[in-house]
Amino acid sequence: MSVQLQKHYFNVDEYYRISQAGVFSEDDRVELIEGEVVEISPIGSTHQGCVDELSSLITQKLGGAVIVRVQGPIHIDDYSEPQPDISLLRPRADFYRRSHPTPSDILLVIEVADTSTEYDRNVKLPLYARAGIPEAWLVILPKDLIEVHSEPKNGKYQKVRRLKRGKTLTSPTIEGLTLKVDDILG
Repeated sequence: MSVQLQKHYFNVDEYYRISQAGVFSEDDRVELIEGEVVEISPIGSTHQGCVDELSSLITQKLGGAVIVRVQGPIHIDDYSEPQPDISLLRPRADFYRRSHPTPSDILLVIEVADTSTEYDRNVKLPLYARAGIPEAWLVILPKDLIEVHSEPKNGKYQKVRRLKRGKTLTSPTIEGLTLKVDDILG
């Protein structure tokens, strides 16, 4: 006789209660994805350098037109609170002190992948598309490639552009956001 194991899926409130109870240390890198607590890969220097440079480039380009959130949580729904490497948020006077941004607050999410490309592409990007986040970038460091995903519909981004070194990335949804791929990749 086989036994069917049941999983317990956590909602965001339970996730925070677990964290406050000390189950996760301050150094644990975890996020809640569709009710499951998922360990995030450690951040290497190449990955972090790309995130830092990209956030600086975006801030220089857009100034106060957006809030640039680095590796901070976004509240997708009751069962998902991922932490994209970068989120561009609609400006808000409280800088989201009272609550994490929700999909309607998010203009763009960026995932930088060193070892997590398949997870980011097959789990996180579809989550963002289902939430209706208008644009998502996947920066694939080992391939010197940036994928620009836009036009979410039925849980998938309808347009995907792949840009290599020597090209210029122009956001299809954020006016004035144009960056050289070489500057992003370093």
